[in-house]
Amino acid sequence: MLSFELSAEELSVYQGTNPRPDDFDAFWDKALAELAGIDAEASFVDATDFPLTTATAQHLYFNGTGGYRVHAKVIRPAEPTGPAVLMFHGYGGEQPRWVDLLPYAARGFTVAALDVREQVGYRTASQEPNSFSLHNHLVHGLDGGPDTLLYKHVFLDTRRLADLIRALPEVDASRVATTGWSQGGGLSLVCAALTPEIKYAASVYPFLTDYQRAWELNLDTGPYDEITTWFKKRDPRHLREQEVFTTLGYIDVQHLAARIRAEVTLFTGLEDQVCPPSTQYAIYNKLTGVKELRTYPDLGHDDLPGAHDEIYQLIGAKL
Repeated sequence: MLSFELSAEELSVYQGTNPRPDDFDAFWDKALAELAGIDAEASFVDATDFPLTTATAQHLYFNGTGGYRVHAKVIRPAEPTGPAVLMFHGYGGEQPRWVDLLPYAARGFTVAALDVREQVGYRTASQEPNSFSLHNHLVHGLDGGPDTLLYKHVFLDTRRLADLIRALPEVDASRVATTGWSQGGGLSLVCAALTPEIKYAASVYPFLTDYQRAWELNLDTGPYDEITTWFKKRDPRHLREQEVFTTLGYIDVQHLAARIRAEVTLFTGLEDQVCPPSTQYAIYNKLTGVKELRTYPDLGHDDLPGAHDEIYQLIGAKL
């Protein structure tokens, strides 16, 4: 364990490497104001392909920033108990299947699973046909500065989803949790940061943090290898290196950690060479509220044994 990383003692105090832009808070305050100025035009459409007797499955469509119509799956129980769970999928991965949402719905929880824009390729008839750009999302828009970063818009999509689900009449807005693995783990924390009313977040080896540290480890694995590819294509002499990492700092989850008011459980495999442990500790060490770190010394970016069941039980207990 820890064969390529900092020692356990170093990890416990590690504060991250990637620079935090001076106007970071102002940037996100402005971004949230931008989102608030866009009419969501939310539409819940019954999913005729997945009929249920104890709940209703629906497709949710809403307006995000950048002129994008965003999609999510929602299951609304016939006998709601108040809580809601927001789920986020992995990088370029498939959205949860309807059946993946059912365990929470069985408890009377409303469940929503976001389609990350441009990854799953779920389109409405009014948009372009299905197209996939499953990679390079991390550096997408980097040339144009922080406002054009794709993940700026994805981060705001998590806030809009939270607002729409929390506003449903059957949902107790004070009893909402977020969860996800990898990219989903990062977005579950982003959602909690941009929606400080979120009560609990269960995040498994979060992606989208401490980019410079991940790059400096030079593990030559996706997804952080996109940064190296960007330098090879755009800045082979690294004349813009400081600018690049400062720009990525606007979408670095570790810098959003201080905004999180939710209780957080973080699951980390100490042999993770996809989302290195130090990048995850950079988030964890900046969390100021109630938190717990669950480590797996011999596992990496794997299906952590028991974690799915534990998260289900934790969310039930916390909400």
